[in-house]
Amino acid sequence: MSERTAGTTYVLVDGENIDATLGTSILGRRPHPDERPRWDRLLSFARAQWQQDVKALFFLNASGGMPMAFVQALKAMDYEPIPLSGDASTKVVDVAIQRTLQALAHRTGDVLLVSHDGDFLADIEALLDTDRRVGVVAFTEFRNAGFTALESRGVQTFDLEYAVGAFNTRLPRLRVIPIEEFDPAAYL
Repeated sequence: MSERTAGTTYVLVDGENIDATLGTSILGRRPHPDERPRWDRLLSFARAQWQQDVKALFFLNASGGMPMAFVQALKAMDYEPIPLSGDASTKVVDVAIQRTLQALAHRTGDVLLVSHDGDFLADIEALLDTDRRVGVVAFTEFRNAGFTALESRGVQTFDLEYAVGAFNTRLPRLRVIPIEEFDPAAYL
């Protein structure tokens, strides 16, 4: 890749998807406050990973009401909360992220999607084959396999717990461990 000039990384967070995966697939219950991601660490990771400014958009389904305390916390961390509403048959967060990815195809800047959802594959693929960097942050074992298939075309994948370090406590995950990362002390 040619020498790059500093730009912007657009971080698009599918909060609903991350929360559902954490609660349903990993914990088997609603997460306690100390088990939720530290969203400020995601921004620090994004800045450090690609060495540039970050514009962070956090998409929320607010059809049932505005979660004001959470929205204020996001704003304090420099996220732009995007509360959305719609009828029950519309996946408002997915639609908004798809539209945002499509709009980003016409702008410069790198993209870091935080979601497991395969609904975004076509829009992520449309961002490839340019000089832009594209990444996906998720729990690796729950990330749609289509994102892994796009790694050969340049998609960088990052684990929310292990690469980003977004949690204060170790989550009860069962994952395949690359041998170079295996630490027997964690199991003794």
